[in-house]
Amino acid sequence: MASTTEGGDLLLVGAGDMSVAYAAVLNSLRIRPAVFGRGKDSARRFFEKTGLSAGTGPLAEQIGVCGSLPSTAIVTVNAHALASVTTMLAEAGVNRILVEKPAALDMAELNALCTAVRAAGTEVYVAYNRRFMASVLLADRLIGEDGGPSSVKFDFTEASARIAKLSKSRREFETWFYGNSTHVLDLAFHFFGAPSSLEATVAGQAALDWHPSGAVYAGFGRNPAGAIICWHANWLSAGRWGVEVMTTKRKLILQPLEKLRVQLHGSFAETEMETDDEVDRAFKPGLLRQVRAFLYGEDRSRLQTLDDHANFARYYELIRTGGRLGA
Repeated sequence: MASTTEGGDLLLVGAGDMSVAYAAVLNSLRIRPAVFGRGKDSARRFFEKTGLSAGTGPLAEQIGVCGSLPSTAIVTVNAHALASVTTMLAEAGVNRILVEKPAALDMAELNALCTAVRAAGTEVYVAYNRRFMASVLLADRLIGEDGGPSSVKFDFTEASARIAKLSKSRREFETWFYGNSTHVLDLAFHFFGAPSSLEATVAGQAALDWHPSGAVYAGFGRNPAGAIICWHANWLSAGRWGVEVMTTKRKLILQPLEKLRVQLHGSFAETEMETDDEVDRAFKPGLLRQVRAFLYGEDRSRLQTLDDHANFARYYELIRTGGRLGA
């Protein structure tokens, strides 16, 4: 039996840690959403952390007893349920949805989601919050001043020993590339744009029990402006996420992604840049600006539509599996 909670014209779906982070942001904006959770234990913990009551029970039942659904929703459920929950909300008449990355865990699921939301006429955005971090905003400005990137390099190495100990479903482990690593890929291609060619190779198949499809990734590509992108990630070794953008005047280094270091042309020194990161320290980095973009249209071009995400996911799939695109 479902229980529901009252709220305004915003629905928050999920009652886990990510929903707690969104609730903090919404509270700062004086927004008290309706919340659909699932289990009673997670709803209790959510209330203890946020002061918001979350509905419990199957989502379909909560929708059924809700009456009139809010027109806008933020979806923060577990990765394996993102696509099905977003589809259900769209078909129930929700007009605008911000769904946590990666929206779907494989290409078939993503394509089915795109078809469903188009049929429903729902506006859907995918929440890659790192696009909104102060370090990225400053990097974008400097790259623009320099005339764009001449090359981009990124590393999406994962801490495999730590990950293997997590309590996750087999599907979430096997689709970790989409569920986690695409944070880095999205940021790298945000700087680079759509490629005209890519060549990718993958090694380490079956080297990791929890991720048998591959563990070592490398490749390169080019965009229509002639810029080069390359990547190397080794999940069998040490490493960390990072993105480097080279312009004709400087190298911009985001490693960790929340910080920006700059090396000027002709110098070996790397200088950490001061950023306006007060809100990134107060909330989950990038989240407040992302929510303001979704709700109020501030810097909305930085938000990625579901269709745009699906287009770039074709490149991510090639990086994940290996192969060649274009000349």
